[in-house]
Amino acid sequence: MSTSHSEHYLELCENPVQFENASSVNNVFFDEANKQVFAVRSGGATGVVVKGPDDKNSVAFRMDDKGEVKCIKFSIGNKILAVQRTPKSVDFISFIPDYPHLECSQECKMKNASILGFCWTNWNEIVFVTDQGIEFYQVLPDKRSLKLLKSQSVNVNWYMYCPETAVILLSTTAQGNVLQPFAFKSGTMSKMPKFEIELPVVPKPAKPNLTERDIAVATIYGQLYVMYLKHHSRTTDSPCAEVVLYQLPREGSYKKTNVLKLNTTGKFALNVVDNLVVVHHQSSQTSIIFDIKLREPDCALNVHQPVLPGRSIHPYRIPLTGLAAVPTQPPVPCELWYLWYLQVKLPPTVNLLQDKGKLMDFLLRRRDCKMVILSVCAQMLNGGDKGGLPVVATVFDKLNQVYKEYLEAEQTYTVATESGPSRGSAARERPVRTQAVIDQSDMYTHVLSSFSEKKDTSHKFIIAVLMEYIRSLNQVQITVQHYLYELVIKMLVQHNLFYMLHQFLQYHVLSDSKPLACLLLSLESTYPPAHQLSLDMLKRLSTANDEIVEVLLSRQQVLGALRFIRSVGGHGNISARKFLDAARQTADQMLFYTIFRFFEQRNMRLRGNPSFIPGEHCEEHVVYFKQVFGEQALMKQVTV
Repeated sequence: MSTSHSEHYLELCENPVQFENASSVNNVFFDEANKQVFAVRSGGATGVVVKGPDDKNSVAFRMDDKGEVKCIKFSIGNKILAVQRTPKSVDFISFIPDYPHLECSQECKMKNASILGFCWTNWNEIVFVTDQGIEFYQVLPDKRSLKLLKSQSVNVNWYMYCPETAVILLSTTAQGNVLQPFAFKSGTMSKMPKFEIELPVVPKPAKPNLTERDIAVATIYGQLYVMYLKHHSRTTDSPCAEVVLYQLPREGSYKKTNVLKLNTTGKFALNVVDNLVVVHHQSSQTSIIFDIKLREPDCALNVHQPVLPGRSIHPYRIPLTGLAAVPTQPPVPCELWYLWYLQVKLPPTVNLLQDKGKLMDFLLRRRDCKMVILSVCAQMLNGGDKGGLPVVATVFDKLNQVYKEYLEAEQTYTVATESGPSRGSAARERPVRTQAVIDQSDMYTHVLSSFSEKKDTSHKFIIAVLMEYIRSLNQVQITVQHYLYELVIKMLVQHNLFYMLHQFLQYHVLSDSKPLACLLLSLESTYPPAHQLSLDMLKRLSTANDEIVEVLLSRQQVLGALRFIRSVGGHGNISARKFLDAARQTADQMLFYTIFRFFEQRNMRLRGNPSFIPGEHCEEHVVYFKQVFGEQALMKQVTV
């Protein structure tokens, strides 16, 4: 059955490396640490072209032909080139500008040993892996020599290197299943605890062996894992292959932590993309992915089924380049079993994983997840894919848990920064805001605002969803932004659900805030009790005295405003002109007289003089008072 292109959740994210005149290339080497491909052409001088995922970083050079190249790698930053041509030694060529093309050679120290390969652990530190152990060197390009830092004798069948963690894994013993890891950092080599891979049971007299084709080393969710591709005998009850994961902590013993069920047999390849274990099945040319964080309940050793059904990698066609290319020539299909760089396409996973809770757990751990998560939320609420409220609640809770963890980390960082570094403690790093942090603004802008305007959706369901999101925020103690409350109030007023609005406010389901109080004031013409509800809210806030005064004055409740400001003890420094302006606008002369007299008495009490000082800008009100009540009505200064 053919697969729709919309369902391909794996694709190449970089152009595969291409070399012109590929037929003249004698050998091709891949350096996983630097993600570089070396194309070596021999004949007279040896020509080398080095390419990576970015063509801008390609390098081309020639070197003397001293024999067949068995291995070639640059150190980090392309500073020193190491070339192995014999089983006994490695040649070095400096590409450092200060020491250009200086060369030296280093033989392995152990007698009768053969070099299996080498690994750069730093720009000038390298490890020789021999069949008798490992030798750790520092390269000194200015002295054209190497310094042995440390060595370890052990019989080695094969090795594997994890560049992310600078850990080398050595296969030892006859069956190859005892693995000895070594860690490297800043000129030091540490021997980690060795461990044994549990081999499958096979019919006697055969003995299973562990080969490097069965093992992969990778960092998943910040932890180092050894992945063992375990093939069971066809005579067993369960002949299907599986991937067994062993976690290797820097300190302490290893742990067998996860088993990934492949549910088929055959040849496989493993790699890790965005913390997902991707298993490629050669004969069917399909790939399946596993997420070890999606834990199975009540199981000490997590046994995992694929997160998604198997799919082929998105087809890729290589455009021809170089002299052989013809403008009208179509691109050549790429054999996707030979992989370059893979990435996970998240949108197709949405329809392949029906359980919304599990889908959210999966998406929240991916790199470029924000817009996909928001589209899932919108899809869940809109159209034919409406989730029930329990599903909506589950999704909101998962999103807000991640949101809360980020806010707490940010707060911890802020407090630590303000208090300064403590003695002996390392400087804290600011928490990284990943795309998994979906805040209230994201939800409002991309989901809830448009959802609340849906005409074909029950207003009761819309209100229930909005309240569910607010509940979820409150549950993890995140302060709800006022614009979410405004959405709720807008829906309640639009459908004349004033009794519900009154209850929400009375029981503080909608938290007090100045913007919310102002919104309630604007609703007075539609719902008169909203005015008093607003004033009550402002009083509870206790920091909104100025707003309350403005509200009362705007309603021409001048005496009420004056009584309020006196009740909170703020009448000593309030603006007389503001109150006199409001009193004049009422056209009630006796009210104006009362307010004017109040401020005369206040002035007398504060300054011993009833007159207004120039800075109060009350001159026009003094003139008006004299016109209406006569100059003799002005309060006189008391003389002793």
